[in-house]
Amino acid sequence: MSLIPSLKPGGRHGVPSSESRDPIGYLVAGLNKLAQSDLLDRVGLRKPAEQAVFTVTRDGFKTLTTASRTFARAGSKGTAGTRPSAAPRTGVFDLTPSEDEQMLVDVVTEYAEEVVRPAAVEADETCEAPESVLKASLEIGLPILGVPEALGGISEERSAMAGTLVAEALAKGDMGLAVATLASGSVATALGLWGTDAQQQTYLPAFTGDDVPAAALALVEPTVLFDVLNPATTARRTADGFVLDGVKSAVARGDKAELFVVGAELEGKPVLFLVESGVAGLSVEGDPSMGVRAAGLTRLTLDGVTVPADAVLGESDGSTYTEAVRLSRLAWCALAVGTAQAVLDYVTPYVKEREAFGEPIAHRQSVAFMVANIAIELQAMRLLTYKAASRAAAGKDFSREVALARKACTDKGMQIGLDGVQLLGGHGYVKEHPVERWYRDLRAIGIMEGTVLV
Repeated sequence: MSLIPSLKPGGRHGVPSSESRDPIGYLVAGLNKLAQSDLLDRVGLRKPAEQAVFTVTRDGFKTLTTASRTFARAGSKGTAGTRPSAAPRTGVFDLTPSEDEQMLVDVVTEYAEEVVRPAAVEADETCEAPESVLKASLEIGLPILGVPEALGGISEERSAMAGTLVAEALAKGDMGLAVATLASGSVATALGLWGTDAQQQTYLPAFTGDDVPAAALALVEPTVLFDVLNPATTARRTADGFVLDGVKSAVARGDKAELFVVGAELEGKPVLFLVESGVAGLSVEGDPSMGVRAAGLTRLTLDGVTVPADAVLGESDGSTYTEAVRLSRLAWCALAVGTAQAVLDYVTPYVKEREAFGEPIAHRQSVAFMVANIAIELQAMRLLTYKAASRAAAGKDFSREVALARKACTDKGMQIGLDGVQLLGGHGYVKEHPVERWYRDLRAIGIMEGTVLV
């Protein structure tokens, strides 16, 4: 496994030229130019103008999607793609990371501490990941973490364990930004796991090149009592391919995405489809939420979207879709573990330094026991998550393990967020301290489906 341990933002994303701007681009450019003038300060319109730029940028994609690049069709249709080999198992329950995994965790931890966490507050307020954070994530190889080495990636074997460790390390910085940086790589991982030779040769070169496209996994739907395994979005077979209709929510960076993996019901079975953003009938609008705001969550509407017959990703009997859901839930468990660890790391020194009635509040048994309980539940969450990840990496059935991990991370993760706010007292409720943001993020674990996977 080879890594690029550089945390300096690189110039891997191309910047659209002024000649390629759409009407919204011209409007934003005009407003930005106006914002540089001191006229706004003289007439007292600085804040309204800044709000106008933000509103147009966030909501201007309600009926548009990012103009998709032209993905050159390649590879042999109907031929199975390259697959990563299963990780070897020794039969011993050993959670010690391999040398490569530890090196990867060290690099990502440094990135989370030095790049992600300092940008978290602003990203949460603007509902958008800073470009510098995204560019730095490319430099450490996040988009190609789950792509087989034979296809230009860095994975010699199934990367569920490595992906879990990376997601946990990223979430210690910020869960929302972790989702934003992992979204594109999740689509690349899905292509590496289930794509045909033609699909891999068509799309993966873009992810392994210098201009990595934004991409998104869209499974969640804005419906009451939503069941991810029974999507309301439908796919209808036609002579030339399929027609998709439905609405998806919680799509990370959907307004920037050039490729989507969309879940839909086809002839009674849930199936994954590859949908390019330039297709007719596809629209995106902002869908900000209570937590995970930095991921830039959006709502995706498919109105008679036509895709070719080879747009199906994996099997059409529901097995691929089900595995994608489980790998996604595993990723969210890892994000919960990382965020809960951030809570523990923050409240432990706080209760030792914060004094009440002439002594640190950590001397109170109720406080000490609450912190100890966070540490205990966190360790249980981590062990359950790692066990599910190790079985997934070995290519074994991990349905039971991931179900147990998700239950623990949903219930205990939310409780850890609540206890973190409680331990800080009044400080836990204000934005001066990050615990209130982590609490909001942890509440997403039991709700979110898809978006990221390992």
